[in-house]
Amino acid sequence: MTGPGLEVIGTTVGQVAENSFTVFREGSDRAVMIDPGDEADRLMAPLAERGMTLEAILLTHCHFDHIGAVAPIARATGAPVYCPEIEVPILADVMTYVPWPGMGPFESWKAEETVSGGESLDLAGIGFEVIFTPGHSPGHVTYSVPEFGAVFSGDVLFQGSVGRVDLPGGDWAVLLESLKVLVEGHSPETTVYPGHMGVTTIGAELETNPFLAQLEA
Repeated sequence: MTGPGLEVIGTTVGQVAENSFTVFREGSDRAVMIDPGDEADRLMAPLAERGMTLEAILLTHCHFDHIGAVAPIARATGAPVYCPEIEVPILADVMTYVPWPGMGPFESWKAEETVSGGESLDLAGIGFEVIFTPGHSPGHVTYSVPEFGAVFSGDVLFQGSVGRVDLPGGDWAVLLESLKVLVEGHSPETTVYPGHMGVTTIGAELETNPFLAQLEA
């Protein structure tokens, strides 16, 4: 997946088909990884193939399917982990928060950096704006890249759907407010890279996503 000046490698990993994204500027040897959920070797392979250094690991939230490969990748690369502040204890004790048997085991990690929304991050030559988007989980954030018209929405907005709210800390009314922030703060042409399912745009979801119809209601 490529945008003008921005390259995004999407890899679907793990038992629940989570999308992890490696993001870098065209021609750069530095990259950022978003939500490394599982299969660390697969996620690190493109870095080795292109001779790139991983500058940071960004987490949208700390459900196990988005953080299962954090520890091995952080250890192997030395990249600092940026974690939603509210959810730092989950990353530090992953298996306690895994809701279903048979998942994992996953290794915990102590986050080097925290985000809570409102931050501007300059990583690998890319400007990321951190937006607080709770509802699917209490500390969930979305990473927006205004220069390239892209958002990494984690489990807030999907192609044709939205994040579930039946897990601990989920709240439908709060999620609706987060969706409103995303769609009102980005143009219809903005590319959405979600934590599950296919890549889409804000405009496509406004036209076809039945859950976004509730924003108008």
